[in-house]
Amino acid sequence: MRPAALLAGLFLLCAVFLSACARLPPPGKDQPLVIAMLADPLFADEAPASDGMYGFGHEVARFFAERLGATTRFLLLEDMQALEEALEKRKAHLIARFLPIPSSSTYLTSPPLLTTRQIVARRVDSVPLTHQTDLAGREIAVLAGSAQFSTLQGLGLKPPPLLITPAVTNASELLAGLAQGRYALAAVDELSLAMAARQYPDLVEAIDLPGALAYVWQFHPADETLAKAAAELIQSLADSGVLKQLAERYFAHIRRADAQEMREFLQKIRLRLPALRPHFELAQEITGLDWRLIAALAYQESHWDPLATSPTGVRGIMMLTEETADRLGVKNRLDAKESILAGAKYLAMLYEELPPSIKDPDRLWFALAAYNLGRGHLNGARAFAPTLKRDPDLWSDMKEVLPLMSRPEYYSRLKSGRARGGEAVIMVENVRNYYDVLTRIEPRHTPLRGETRTRNAGKKPLTGGR
Repeated sequence: MRPAALLAGLFLLCAVFLSACARLPPPGKDQPLVIAMLADPLFADEAPASDGMYGFGHEVARFFAERLGATTRFLLLEDMQALEEALEKRKAHLIARFLPIPSSSTYLTSPPLLTTRQIVARRVDSVPLTHQTDLAGREIAVLAGSAQFSTLQGLGLKPPPLLITPAVTNASELLAGLAQGRYALAAVDELSLAMAARQYPDLVEAIDLPGALAYVWQFHPADETLAKAAAELIQSLADSGVLKQLAERYFAHIRRADAQEMREFLQKIRLRLPALRPHFELAQEITGLDWRLIAALAYQESHWDPLATSPTGVRGIMMLTEETADRLGVKNRLDAKESILAGAKYLAMLYEELPPSIKDPDRLWFALAAYNLGRGHLNGARAFAPTLKRDPDLWSDMKEVLPLMSRPEYYSRLKSGRARGGEAVIMVENVRNYYDVLTRIEPRHTPLRGETRTRNAGKKPLTGGR
């Protein structure tokens, strides 16, 4: 063999050896399941003021890791190319991303975890579009390597759209640029637009693009066993209804947001929140609840008006009943500080008194519903949920049960009587949307050392995820 050929062979052997050495061991007791995904709050994000991750992507990955007897570790990467490199270089066991349906890939691809649509978004003050041909020759911002990039290229328009790929990490950042006027149009998925439109209510859908999107896991071709285990898990989660429950948990409420209501909310964040924020932060220190959650509840109750009064007799910024106020030692319900501290204590108490079978984040949504309905009505609805084949410990199921409490064939069975359960559902979903927005634009509160006030102070603020 010639020296050059021998040298080349040695280099190839070394490369193969190094590649094998760099490969992650299979996930198990001593090796976490490593998941690479875009740093996109739609699917996984850093949990506010706590360890780890939260979101739809985190939840499903946790199920997979548990089946494998492993923990999870997430790599939040900047673009599609970085995702593929993580898989090619064996830095991750799987990558999670959107792919068009159908699609071809050199990677092993799981069944869909979730499906949505591809769209082009615009600002509400821009010229409306009526047909895909209106995109011809138009400048459209899109994530490099995304499904929307390929879809727009394949439309066959003359002249073709001018696709620009800004240096952003995810669809949320892309839509922020659209809202700020940096681009005229942006191609994203429908879920990302619904999420962003709460913070940027002037964003609307312009055109529906062809072809659905699937959120999938992809594996290296050498990891066929792992890919097969993932497919079996996803099928079982779909058959049991768990995937549907997770989609409901993380995405259903964002579709309820009304553009005009969100505009008003954003305006009041600027005008009213600064004066009230110290009271909300103090309430966090006392109760352990995230101050932004308390603020979201207060906005839902009164639009941050300390003098608010309803025809039913509830009053103040947290809209306390006279009975609740007396129980919590409130002397003046119209005093903003007193009302906020009492309302936060009441919510924390409702949260703690729920049965342990109700897990987070649903536990927090149940507590909010009890804040609106009262514990008696919530317990009554949970009691007859099983007769409707609904799980009394799941918010996604109780959302269907609570509205029935206004119908005599249901409330007549309850000691607590009739209730406007549908209003409680709307209230909880609104609070979740307000809370989501506040966590995006307002920093969390970390008390200074020496400022602890009660046994709860110093704990990480209790949050329910998004």
